[in-house]
Amino acid sequence: MTDSTFLYDDGDVDTNRSANGHLNDLIASRYSRRQTLRGGLSAMTTAVFGGVLLAGCDDDDLLQRESVSVSAGQAATTSAGRTVTLQGTASSTARTVSWTQVSGPTVTLNNANTNTATFTAPAVSASTPLVFRFTGTTGIGDASTAETTVTVTPATLDFTAVAKNRNDLVTVPAGYLVTVLYRLGDPISANTPAYANDGSDANFAMRAGDHHDGMSFFGLAASGATPDASASTRGVLVMNHENITENYLHPRGQTTTGGVRPEAEAIKEIEAHGVSVIEVTRGASAWSYVQASALNRRITPNTPMAFSGPAKGSAMLRTVYSKDGTQGRGTINNCANGAMPWGTYATAEENWAGYFRRNRGDAAGRTAAGQAKENTSLSRYGISEGRTGNYGWTTVTPADSSSTIFSKWNATAAADAAADGSADFRHEPFQYGWIVEIDPYNPQSTPRKRTALGRMNHEGVSAGRMIAGVKPAFYMGDDSQNEYIYKFVSNTGWSAADGTAADRLAVGDKYLDAGTLYVAKFNADGSGQWLPLVFGSGPLTSGNATYPFADQADVLINARIAGDLLGATPMDRPEWTAVNPANGEMYCTLTNNSSRSVSRTDAANPRSYVDPRTDGRSNSVGNVNGHVIRLRENGDTTEATAFTWDVYAFGAGSDLNKDNINLSGLDDSNDFSSPDGLWFSLPSNVAGQGANPVMWLQTDDGAYTDVTNCMMLAAIPGRVGDGGTKTVNNSTPAGTSTATTRVGKAPGATLKRFLVGPKECEITGITSTPDGKALFVNIQHPGENGGPDNITSSWPASQTGTPASPSRPRSATIVITRQDGGLVGI
Repeated sequence: MTDSTFLYDDGDVDTNRSANGHLNDLIASRYSRRQTLRGGLSAMTTAVFGGVLLAGCDDDDLLQRESVSVSAGQAATTSAGRTVTLQGTASSTARTVSWTQVSGPTVTLNNANTNTATFTAPAVSASTPLVFRFTGTTGIGDASTAETTVTVTPATLDFTAVAKNRNDLVTVPAGYLVTVLYRLGDPISANTPAYANDGSDANFAMRAGDHHDGMSFFGLAASGATPDASASTRGVLVMNHENITENYLHPRGQTTTGGVRPEAEAIKEIEAHGVSVIEVTRGASAWSYVQASALNRRITPNTPMAFSGPAKGSAMLRTVYSKDGTQGRGTINNCANGAMPWGTYATAEENWAGYFRRNRGDAAGRTAAGQAKENTSLSRYGISEGRTGNYGWTTVTPADSSSTIFSKWNATAAADAAADGSADFRHEPFQYGWIVEIDPYNPQSTPRKRTALGRMNHEGVSAGRMIAGVKPAFYMGDDSQNEYIYKFVSNTGWSAADGTAADRLAVGDKYLDAGTLYVAKFNADGSGQWLPLVFGSGPLTSGNATYPFADQADVLINARIAGDLLGATPMDRPEWTAVNPANGEMYCTLTNNSSRSVSRTDAANPRSYVDPRTDGRSNSVGNVNGHVIRLRENGDTTEATAFTWDVYAFGAGSDLNKDNINLSGLDDSNDFSSPDGLWFSLPSNVAGQGANPVMWLQTDDGAYTDVTNCMMLAAIPGRVGDGGTKTVNNSTPAGTSTATTRVGKAPGATLKRFLVGPKECEITGITSTPDGKALFVNIQHPGENGGPDNITSSWPASQTGTPASPSRPRSATIVITRQDGGLVGI
């Protein structure tokens, strides 16, 4: 200190002239000046003397101040989603150090009070500097600071594209790990034995079903079974089991004696369909499912259901099981899905029609009973006379003669039964083809079939952006050749408080039971309209000659017929829908269409061509490789009744003609065929944030399997209208045609192959933890073309090496993580 300090005299001067020892003398006799300044005082000494020793020091004291020096390291550049490490250094005089953020988008600093802090680079739309300050402080409060700048650029797909291959394992990029989580037959209760995988296993009501498909993750608090949407280490995983590979379910494949199926085999096949609800947790080294969790349950084709919405109680839903048409039993052929914003799971009933038997002569019987329009409906949904029904379940003679779990699949009207359908199962087909809502947190809850969303071959349902006060929309595809794309708009504007309500199915009642169902019409000029399926509007009346609708319930039960009459655009098998969380644009996979002839091409479905094969099989014709269409609502609102559209990407082999087939200029790093699964990363992490969130694309392919197994790609898509128009000249043996379409900007490096699956599989179903660090993916029906005597895939046993002998393949869920613990994909 300088002499000027003493210009103010408060009388505090040394007037003690005694010989008593001075405190400083005591300190000097035990501690050197260097030890004191370096913090050498013991904890006990500090406790005794407190801050007195430090507070009164001046330049002449033994405890004089010393400077502290720090460095914040050099400036750096990174991309969104990457883990950034800030490394500071401080001189030995610093007793504490800390990192703080000075400017830029706010991030969470981990270990901020150490030399080494980390954070996840935030989502940005352009190069953005973030400034951080490193501070070192001495024991008496003297401090020094230094700053460094980390410039964050927009997210990129930070992995090397996986090469096409036909290996019998899941291949992912370098730096990623694959864990097999939940396989066909895995037990979901404490007293269910492990799966033998030799065809002898039973009780699939307490085992994982087959053909894992769409799924969603619902977070759980670490302390108990309480919903926590932000939880990323514990949760409930809900997934569909679309179908079965029957050859592997039984010891020697299916048994049929005299055209009759054994009861035990049929029960196993029925129970292997449906939905799984299981608890999963992240341990110290890997994810696992909790076999004995109280939350675990299977929902099968035998599970009681409740109807909800306009068709509840309709005469067309009456059966001997539910004489008033308000209840149902079971869900089947569950394909894609949707996670509702209030914490429920929506599963979609897709190819359900094939499970029904309908004897010859049934149409005449219905006509005689005054129900001729039921024949029109059954025919439009593919339930024609002469069908025996998938797997022959109706041939079973049950040991319990009162059981109807097999006879319910016979839609033939009994001659001596009541004409209203309340004494047989003639109306059972009308009980299927719905979106079914499930509460994943409540095992005692009854799933609800949401009839306001229409009846069709539902592929899935995707919620649009939820904006307070705006009526939300839910987008759906009808997965059959030349079917339609739909959206349902609720009558009720969104309230954020409903996102955390305790009675989740009651919230579903609020938003999903009343509203307007629309079907899409795509125009050649890039515009489109949503046409309302409303009874009494346009041709949807009781006087319509093609189909006289009775009421709104009839319109919804026969949504396909209503779409026909309104002039909707037939599409190339609309499958999954997904909504970009950043801008609300809706994407839909159009997987392929073998019946897209050259004469029926149009702007939204412009290709019909010959796809060459290299394995000696016959070439395929039509829109063989599929495409992904997208639309932007007018005004960017879910309530819009008009939109603009273009094609995000056309599937094709990289070597095909780029003028008329490979219109998106795909190369070996990103060419694909038959797009199916589709999903955007969650907005709860950087991969789903910013202007360009990551989109995941999965394939279910039969056309390109001579070159590669099915795959999953990651994309950072642009926006509707970012490309231009192209004229396609189609040519097949049946003729030629020309169609002008709208094509998005060529994806290039913003579309990369991330995963290739094992032999004969489909890649379908995807979700992640809220933090984006664990990606769940389903591998469906590996080795589907084989059987007990001809095992064509040993996956998942082959994932960790070649088994000593072939192992029956099993559909399974995998978890993909980064070795460095970062976000998946970027």
